Amino acid sequence: MSGHLPTTSVTADYAQRVSDDLSANRSEQERVRAELARLQDELVRLEESEQVLTKMQEVLGGTAKRVAKQSMGRKTAAAPAPRRSGSKTAAGKSAAASGRRTPKKAASPKKAASPKKLGEPTWLELTTSYLAGQSEPKSAAEVAASLTEAHSERAVQVTVVRNTLEQGVAQGLLERSKQGRSVFYSPASAAPVPSAS
Repeated sequence: MSGHLPTTSVTADYAQRVSDDLSANRSEQERVRAELARLQDELVRLEESEQVLTKMQEVLGGTAKRVAKQSMGRKTAAAPAPRRSGSKTAAGKSAAASGRRTPKKAASPKKAASPKKLGEPTWLELTTSYLAGQSEPKSAAEVAASLTEAHSERAVQVTVVRNTLEQGVAQGLLERSKQGRSVFYSPASAAPVPSAS
């Protein structure tokens, strides 16, 4: 009988350890999910800021890339990206995250300046119409290269195209798929599924 008690005790100890490890694993998964969500939100905010800065660069520098690069180095440093956001909620979130208020004086004059010329299609229109004519998903770099060819008069940048593609995914116009570390975009199915991001 003395041989039976240690086996039961060892089994109970292992069962308790497995239960504790499983609980720790699940709580760690939740922590990592929360951190991932926070990082995804931060990435979206940074991409929006980058898109705004790129548009400012285009407005300030015209179409010449050399002038645009020089003006980006000098002029965008004076206006932090979160204060230049086009949407009020993004500006509020960015300001809240940094602990600063968005000055209305700085934001209102810049809203009047629009990088889009009248009659010129938006980036979202360009990317969705391009992908609609494709038989297979395309990466942001492939879309940017094709738009550069088709619209040489516009300064096409991969980051702007990528942000636009993500905007299309968020609006249910496009679908995102991953193959390894690569991300590909294609037109949304007939019944768009709400984006989880």
